[in-house]
Amino acid sequence: MMEQIARIDKALDELLVGLGGVVLRLSDPDVTRTCEERTALIRSVNQFAACAARSRDPRVQKLNEELSASLKPRLRLVARR
Repeated sequence: MMEQIARIDKALDELLVGLGGVVLRLSDPDVTRTCEERTALIRSVNQFAACAARSRDPRVQKLNEELSASLKPRLRLVARR
């Protein structure tokens, strides 16, 4: 029984890694441009975070961190003379 649970856990982690990779690609500003797309991205990142919260796989945790960081506004440096 424990072996089956471990296999299911591993399979879920693999699915999360694949899903996280897709969402990370969608987080690129060249891909997600409109307000609606940004809203959908935020929803996807939040759903991924909810699933990743129980995972102990370091790849899933790294993707979770990268996705959270992708939602933070990008700052631009403006030089004034």
